[in-house]
Amino acid sequence: MSAPGKQVPHLKGTTGDGQTLELASLQGQWVVIYFYPKDSTPGCTTEAQDFRDLYPQFQARNTQVIGVSRDSEKSHANFASKQHLPFPLIADTDESWCKAFDVIHEKPGMFGNPPKPGIVRSTFLIDPEGHQVAEWRKVKVAGHAQAVLDTLIGQH
Repeated sequence: MSAPGKQVPHLKGTTGDGQTLELASLQGQWVVIYFYPKDSTPGCTTEAQDFRDLYPQFQARNTQVIGVSRDSEKSHANFASKQHLPFPLIADTDESWCKAFDVIHEKPGMFGNPPKPGIVRSTFLIDPEGHQVAEWRKVKVAGHAQAVLDTLIGQH
């Protein structure tokens, strides 16, 4: 899927609070979907905090932010609570969201371990009609949430 202009698939997932979130239910709003490797790791925590801190500005532009990783609902619930995240985190344990947006790729092994598949930090901006209008891949955390907000502002 994942290419600007393409219709986003009708995905459904479970959030950290056990609720079901259907992407189609967000039509009429802008949507930011950011994929991250793992709850409570330094880069992922900073990225979540950056989106949290800018969340009022996203909301002022009729935009929902959604974080997605392969962590469990319980892990997401703990992470969201500890970081005071005002937006949902999807527990993509079956990797359906990751596959739809093609964010799982071979990542280099660390500490002498062999390479293995993992989530490549990526973000997608979806318009109110459900079309992807921008994507960021191999994201560097510093300044990223602001760059997404700036792109959103440029769309209005």
